[in-house]
Amino acid sequence: MANHSDDLPQLNISIEEKDKLVAEVIRYVLFKNHQNSGSPIKRDELTQIVTKNYRHRTLPAVVIDEAKHKLASIFGFEMRELQRARPSSTNQGRVSSQQSAADAKSYVLISQLPADVYRKYVEDVSSAHVTGFTFVVISVVHLAGGKIPEENLWHHLKKMGLFENDESHPALGNIKQALETLVQQRYLQKDKISGPEGNTLVYELAERALDGPVNERVKEYISQVVKRDVASVVIN
Repeated sequence: MANHSDDLPQLNISIEEKDKLVAEVIRYVLFKNHQNSGSPIKRDELTQIVTKNYRHRTLPAVVIDEAKHKLASIFGFEMRELQRARPSSTNQGRVSSQQSAADAKSYVLISQLPADVYRKYVEDVSSAHVTGFTFVVISVVHLAGGKIPEENLWHHLKKMGLFENDESHPALGNIKQALETLVQQRYLQKDKISGPEGNTLVYELAERALDGPVNERVKEYISQVVKRDVASVVIN
């Protein structure tokens, strides 16, 4: 992390004031991450915490940079910046999109703990079904080439007993809302595409699903499923 202490006099702010702002940003990030089930936190939200009482334009970057460092060194979280995925569909023929690819930066918290330690001491076993649902949906879209029409996605999910109109699934509750949560968490993005037969809603992998570690885990998951199916065929 860059040392910003020498910059503080130029920013007309004391070390104590800066530390207080860093603490406020960290509290906000941790709270929002828990409240919104890991959905991305917009940089604009963090900037507003700083600019509420201070007007220097470079101060938010200084505060956010130090908050990143402390989240990693104290809490074991990487505050990873998301590079918003641009929909593969061209502007021509796209009626609307969830949001513009030029949207403001956002961040998610990624645990830096080793996988075995995280599973033993941190992972919430009661939420394993949500993780499973996430990987199943991402895998379906991945195998479809990175994007899939809504109708086709529900066709595959129905084969697994997951129905669009099911609002009381024993593990996932409202299935349609569970899918929408993946959009909010930026595992998926959705766009309406206009065509000869009207508008089609398409789901596409978003930046969190395309992120290196997640993408590798999805490929590993798919590989395990394929190997298991092949072994089952051989045995039978």
